[in-house]
Amino acid sequence: MKVYISADLEGVAGSTTWIETEKNTPDYTPFQKQMTKEVEAAIEGAIAGGATEIVLKDAHDSARNIDISNLPENVKIIRGWTGHPMCMVAGLDDSFDRAIFIGYHSKGGSHRNPLAHTLVVNADVKINGEYASEFLINAYAAALHGVPVAFVSGDVGLTEEIKEVNENIVTLPIKEGIGGATVSISPKLAIRETKRLVEEAMKVDRDSLQIELPKHFVVEIIYRDHTRAYRNSFYPGAKFKPHNTVKYETDDYFDVLRLLHFLT
Repeated sequence: MKVYISADLEGVAGSTTWIETEKNTPDYTPFQKQMTKEVEAAIEGAIAGGATEIVLKDAHDSARNIDISNLPENVKIIRGWTGHPMCMVAGLDDSFDRAIFIGYHSKGGSHRNPLAHTLVVNADVKINGEYASEFLINAYAAALHGVPVAFVSGDVGLTEEIKEVNENIVTLPIKEGIGGATVSISPKLAIRETKRLVEEAMKVDRDSLQIELPKHFVVEIIYRDHTRAYRNSFYPGAKFKPHNTVKYETDDYFDVLRLLHFLT
């Protein structure tokens, strides 16, 4: 069984402020280590559940966060950014049996995590009238290749969103945001439960995990900066919409990924 893992940091145990997520800052190291441990737990759970081949995408910031020294021999890791529109799930294709997202977080504009954002911190993204999370964007990207998402860990707001998308996806709520604070479970518990629940997720019926792509996509990118919105409204097929919004419509989800790749 071939499994794809995409890993972020804003949803791992304890991370609360931006300085804890940024490479080469004094507060970064403990959370980089926690990200690595939660990823390693997911890999252990996936292998225990039958995975024979795993591709791991470091999908946070520089995409060079995970300590690779203890990765099993049947794991390949993608570090850095390829520049492909698949972005946080670059390299995922129809050869994979299922996907796993570790350390994900609530969508931009949400109050459920002080680190909530979608792709960038200076814009929000709507798809078909609803604010979109990185989970939704990447789950749709996986669905484009017929690959279901089996497990997601992150904040409570995100896990509640996921249950509305597909209640069969196994989730692990790790923390709850309150204003600029978080209430997090123990890092050790997060590691243990990630391994246990990923193993369970590997046994969930694959068809029940599938997400159906919408037939049509209306994408709105809402910028903080008017000048950026105006400039980006000249993207082919895009239109400017007050206030500070670029609107784009398509029936092809890859067009959506390409739009987000160039305009966020």
